Amino acid sequence: MSKTKTIMEHLSRDPILAHVIEQVGPPPEVLRSSHGHPFTVLASSVIGQQLSGKAADAIEKRVVALTGGLLPEQLRAHTHEALRGCGLSNAKVRTLHALSDVSLQGTVNFETLHQQTDEEIMNQLLPVWGIGRWTVEMFLMFGLGREDIYSPGDGALKRAFANLYGDSDLQEVTTKWSPYRSHACWYLWRSL
Repeated sequence: MSKTKTIMEHLSRDPILAHVIEQVGPPPEVLRSSHGHPFTVLASSVIGQQLSGKAADAIEKRVVALTGGLLPEQLRAHTHEALRGCGLSNAKVRTLHALSDVSLQGTVNFETLHQQTDEEIMNQLLPVWGIGRWTVEMFLMFGLGREDIYSPGDGALKRAFANLYGDSDLQEVTTKWSPYRSHACWYLWRSL
């Protein structure tokens, strides 16, 4: 049986999610972002926080045009003011510089994060200024392709869950989706 079919069959045990699956179709083969390098995925997540996809894309394109990419040495080579000129907030520039610093200093080794548990990654990234739980959860899903992440703080997931499940117990429902909660998130986002 293919991985996609396995995921769909597992999640379809939930009759509400089965209806969404029937409407939306198969999940993507891989959750990982097309950005590739884990640091770049995380930097892109920071840029896109609390913005529409269109606005985030426009700002990211300006940042890349200025820096040549979203790697630590590229971002750190530019001043706070230069990055602000691309449309980034003060907080986002500070976060991108803080992320770049922990990478360049070796405090966080983005090349080996895939070998660590979700909790170990949380413990490394949450102390970085401006990095919160939601950002790390999105990074785990899209930067590292982790398949069993649910992000309870995600606004869109909250809305989708309320629309589909009403007052049902979040923990009780999402536990049944394991080990494919990241794919369930994908379906919930598509349900909006």
